[in-house]
Amino acid sequence: MDPLSDVLSMLTVSSTLSSRFEARGRWAFRYSQYASHIKLGCVLSGRFQLHVDGAAPVVLEAGDFFLLTNGLPFSAASDPPGPVQDGTHLARDHRGPDGVLRYDGQDASDASRVVLASGRFALDGEAGELLLRHLPPLIHLRASDPGARPLVGLLDLLGWETAELRPGASIARTNLAALVLVQALRVHLANAPQPEGWLGAMADARIGQALSRMHGDIAQPWTVARLAQSAGMSRTAFAVRFKSLTGATPLEYLGGWRMTVARNALRRGDEAIARIAERIGYQSETAFSAAFKRETGESPGRFRTASRGEGAFGL
Repeated sequence: MDPLSDVLSMLTVSSTLSSRFEARGRWAFRYSQYASHIKLGCVLSGRFQLHVDGAAPVVLEAGDFFLLTNGLPFSAASDPPGPVQDGTHLARDHRGPDGVLRYDGQDASDASRVVLASGRFALDGEAGELLLRHLPPLIHLRASDPGARPLVGLLDLLGWETAELRPGASIARTNLAALVLVQALRVHLANAPQPEGWLGAMADARIGQALSRMHGDIAQPWTVARLAQSAGMSRTAFAVRFKSLTGATPLEYLGGWRMTVARNALRRGDEAIARIAERIGYQSETAFSAAFKRETGESPGRFRTASRGEGAFGL
């Protein structure tokens, strides 16, 4: 399994494309800080401005996609903008029975119409933190960007699915949203000058190959020499390059990912601890338990019990 698929497969994701926004005229909405999710949007028609606090505003046009990733407050506005209003309050007041948010601002006309389809990916756990930590606050993907053709092909389907409620809409929108997220991240990786962290490492031809081997079989007794060989590099050059991109040595990264997989398994299922230990590369349950306690401060069994207790009370 490639690293991106590996991380995405472990995310707790609630993804929908049930929101549709239609506005005419001049308008501007301000949204407060949020947490633990990615906001996704695509412009079905028209153009508008998007401004994340601390970054320069961008103008998005029909066919463009965007991802908001780090929870900072942001504003959306027509081009040119109207008076600023609270976006959360407006959504409650103007959303119709069909789930579509419709708003007519100043100087409203069909010529000024903007239509967006949007969604949210609520992320949980270490894998979500790993993904969000290395994404820029705003990812803007243009229809003309290299590799964006699959996204362009999804545009009509996004518009159709969000235009009205249809049988099976919930499952269709959820799966479509997940597909859009994966493809948007692919395009971002392909076009970003230098993605940070493991995202940048994946984009590196040689280090990415070693990461794919590592994620594909984390139970293997990997050594730096074997990973360097898979990357076609000398041991020293590989170790230096790997750490410069990920911030960790190859074996630190491997150990950290093994613990991420273990925590995920303990939280979500009833798999035997001995089986988890074997699956992630430990020769015995005892060795795994000792490593897990060094990492988390508690035994695997206690961690599992505590995680279940948190879930029972909805915390």
